[in-house]
Amino acid sequence: MGGLRLGPRAVLIPVKDFSVAKLRLAPALAPDKRAALARSMAERVILAARDLPVAVVCDDTAVADWARSLGALVVWAPERGLNHAVQDGVRQLAAMGVAHVTVAHADLPLADDLTSVGRWPGVTIVPDRRDDGTNVIALPTDRGFVFSYGPGSFGRHQAEAQRLGLPARVERSAALSWDVDLPADLNAL
Repeated sequence: MGGLRLGPRAVLIPVKDFSVAKLRLAPALAPDKRAALARSMAERVILAARDLPVAVVCDDTAVADWARSLGALVVWAPERGLNHAVQDGVRQLAAMGVAHVTVAHADLPLADDLTSVGRWPGVTIVPDRRDDGTNVIALPTDRGFVFSYGPGSFGRHQAEAQRLGLPARVERSAALSWDVDLPADLNAL
């Protein structure tokens, strides 16, 4: 990615190795079906970025090859864990000229348009439908925002925006709040 420069906005999508993605769905789906579902959802999220540049942060060569085949940049973050991988991705995009990044999880089967989330200059958080997790978050790349994904991340990310003195808003979106973590999430779809 060396001297490559991107525009002022981009989308960052952390993507896990498809063969081990969505293990909590094992009671409902065989491994090959889980991998296919994970790949399909991730592709839908990439397409939801529309004309914005997309970077996929990952630590799997098959995912990296898949992302490149869809025109995405790859941020390599081996064995970093989700929070550190996203931090690495945001830093790399900032170094490439991105001033505002939209981070979207790859398990959003209804994702339709990510472009509007990052139009507001502060922090925009799209929580999951339970108001617990953070499915999508858009923020300035130069403020040192510390990501804290996992149960309760919606509240922690709001607190982080406040700690940094960044204006924050919550955007509720039926298409972006639906993630797939548990077998019941598949049934509801």
